[in-house]
Amino acid sequence: MIAMSHPLPPSLAATAPAPIARDYLSFSAIRTYQTCPLRYFFRYIAGLPEQTVSTALIFGSGIHRAIERHFQEQLAGNPTPLLPELLAEYEHEWTDRGEELRFVDPDERATLTGTAERMLAAFQAHAMARPTGQILAVEETLRGPVIPGLPDLLGRVDLIVEEPDALVIHDWKTSRSRWNSDQVEDAAEQLLLYAELASDFAPGKQVRLAFSVLTKTKTVSIEQHLLPVIPQQADRMKRVVERVWNAIDAQHFYPSPSPMSCGGCPFREPCQKWPG
Repeated sequence: MIAMSHPLPPSLAATAPAPIARDYLSFSAIRTYQTCPLRYFFRYIAGLPEQTVSTALIFGSGIHRAIERHFQEQLAGNPTPLLPELLAEYEHEWTDRGEELRFVDPDERATLTGTAERMLAAFQAHAMARPTGQILAVEETLRGPVIPGLPDLLGRVDLIVEEPDALVIHDWKTSRSRWNSDQVEDAAEQLLLYAELASDFAPGKQVRLAFSVLTKTKTVSIEQHLLPVIPQQADRMKRVVERVWNAIDAQHFYPSPSPMSCGGCPFREPCQKWPG
């Protein structure tokens, strides 16, 4: 468990919430630290509120929420929702956020809604909306020890399906374009760790990973990438997580400037005030 020992600047400390103590790790936290250790500190330890929110993030979460509803109804044995019902779930994601959203283009929200409608209609028509095998879990929270000496790993998986020859862990993604092999390989690191936590759903069965990618293009494409769980890759990822955790545990927090991530960072102001 990490306790904050790096004081915030007085201008931030006056309004900061109580420091956060966590007894678990998440893959998103590991990725955040790899991107910028100071961003990890602000988000996961100091608990500072994010000053900006990405419309792309809310859009992706809205699509994800609609797809979750689709599979939840299947799991319950109910008829699958119609397109207007899925669009309503997508819209709920915007209203539930509660943030004050500012659009540079006043037509952006309507444009995004039109894109969401195309994507969800394509999803409903695709065979992947009706998986073969038995749906065991939808949006399942998994937690348990994966690496000796480290906190539990906590994660959520979109869909777990038991097929005759394998247990398949599904992850749904939205993207501006089709994924290449490098993107699939990078994304697999997360599910490689979650696969160990999900194996109890069908003990003894081979575990496969499946990434289903919906594009935001005018003509929506849906592609599925299937990967086996390779022990050597999982072991390598465990070593990476272990080293990141050791750095977090030693409280190595510092800014990592990057033109790829600083522009959209929700902690730009506190970063600029960071005394070092």
